[in-house]
Amino acid sequence: MSTAPDRKDDLYAHNLTGAAWRKSPLSQEQQDCVEITDLPGGGVAVRDSKNPDRGDLRYTAAEWAAFRSAIVEGML
Repeated sequence: MSTAPDRKDDLYAHNLTGAAWRKSPLSQEQQDCVEITDLPGGGVAVRDSKNPDRGDLRYTAAEWAAFRSAIVEGML
């Protein structure tokens, strides 16, 4: 197994116990939000703020950068 932080299995191997989850300050008191936490190598984990025990999805730094870029460019 590679130790490169951009491998999906490496991201899911990272223990998130005690992770510092955060949501956008723009969401304020709204209930339909996602929370994110940073992972090694620039990746992120994303979860539903209403159902945090349902687990999370994890994205490499490259995947997260592409997602953010698509939002900024109005593609999503």
